[in-house]
Amino acid sequence: QVQLIESGGGLVQAGGSLRLSCAASGRTFNLYGMGWFRQAPGKEREFVAAIRGSSTPTYYADSVKGRFTISRDNAKNTIYLQMNSLKPEDTAVYYCAAHSTSYSTTYAYTRQSSYTYWGQGTQVTVSS
Repeated sequence: QVQLIESGGGLVQAGGSLRLSCAASGRTFNLYGMGWFRQAPGKEREFVAAIRGSSTPTYYADSVKGRFTISRDNAKNTIYLQMNSLKPEDTAVYYCAAHSTSYSTTYAYTRQSSYTYWGQGTQVTVSS
């Protein structure tokens, strides 16, 4: 089994920045892709960003492209989400997810059903 623990969420003003971290533990040797999803109140959970095992390529939702950056440190079994120029509409619970499959399509990395392991989520609140 794999455990994912997110950290770094909090309250920030619009225009500010936050850095989320997700540390993986357990049977991490077979992990490949990892990603971030988010769920705002009253909305469906949506894709934010993803990264392959080799750290490239990376994938982003259009709504965060140019503002968010996903990265990973394989030595620490950790991925990060640097969030800049935050907007009130970025307010959500952010979830880390991981899978063990080397998918061949970009679409697979954006789908929730592609991910096997999920963290408990961390709250990000952006005030206007």
